[in-house]
Amino acid sequence: MKKTLMSLLAAVTLIAGCTTAKTENGGNSQSKTDDGIYNVAICRYTEHEALDEATRGFKDALTEKLGDKVVFEEENAEGNSEKCKEIAEKFLASDADLIMVNATPALQQVSKSVKDIPIIATSVTDYAAALDITEWSGATGTNVTGTSDLAPAEEQAKLFKELLPKARTIGILYCSNEINSSYQIVDIQNELELLGYECKKYTFESGADVEKKTKEACTDCDAVYIPTDNVAAQNAEVIEKAAGVVPIITGEEGLCKGCGVAALSVDYYNLGTLTGQMAYDILENKDNPAEMHIQYASSFAKKYVPERAEKAGITVPDDYEEITE
Repeated sequence: MKKTLMSLLAAVTLIAGCTTAKTENGGNSQSKTDDGIYNVAICRYTEHEALDEATRGFKDALTEKLGDKVVFEEENAEGNSEKCKEIAEKFLASDADLIMVNATPALQQVSKSVKDIPIIATSVTDYAAALDITEWSGATGTNVTGTSDLAPAEEQAKLFKELLPKARTIGILYCSNEINSSYQIVDIQNELELLGYECKKYTFESGADVEKKTKEACTDCDAVYIPTDNVAAQNAEVIEKAAGVVPIITGEEGLCKGCGVAALSVDYYNLGTLTGQMAYDILENKDNPAEMHIQYASSFAKKYVPERAEKAGITVPDDYEEITE
């Protein structure tokens, strides 16, 4: 009898282990819950238009492919990196099949805590910088993969020549605590200087410094550039008021709508759908995130805000699209 009970216990233990086992680098040996439904967790770093659109595209793409075989658990860190850690712990406890992280700070914090669940990211500019990977091959080699919102710096710099041919000094305004932003300004500064502009940097550490630094940049410079930057996006109204009539070119459309004149813009909804398609390949086709190359936006659009362009006395070429509410 004792031998029979021990055999039964061993069998139960084996079955339980097989049900919850995770393969190396986040692959699931049994991905769905007992009812055959995938539990997909989403951590957004903050609320603003670009991130919201990426999340919407992600959910739409997965829902289109999986229908009622997927449920979403969403959390918003409200711009607080420490809260991302709490959200990661919550997702671990809920036994998510896959975690989507939206924006670089969310990726950095969640990836520190979660090692055996696939993580797919979006709205991240540079994965090597975000994850401190020194030898970059296109894939992370970990449980992380995703999509990048990097727009070509050369093409962004050309917006200044097209819209502001008389400008000489460009202020580069960004949050020094955001790796995403720090990465972008190196390339944009190089490209602007190649076009003959003098560049000056103005950095803020938090929303408390935004108004002061914006006023400094707009007093010293003919125009301002702001990269994709979560703190700037959260304070777009403050930036607009502080800038006055000084034109601002931004790294994405949502920020441009809030305070800019023009932007070379990624379609964040489409970026989200691409992320969702990658998530489907992980869940259904058992693709390994460690081996999946980061995907990039394939097209960009030059966009502008008519009211601000008119206020700044800018003549906008015909190939720019109006940004509307």
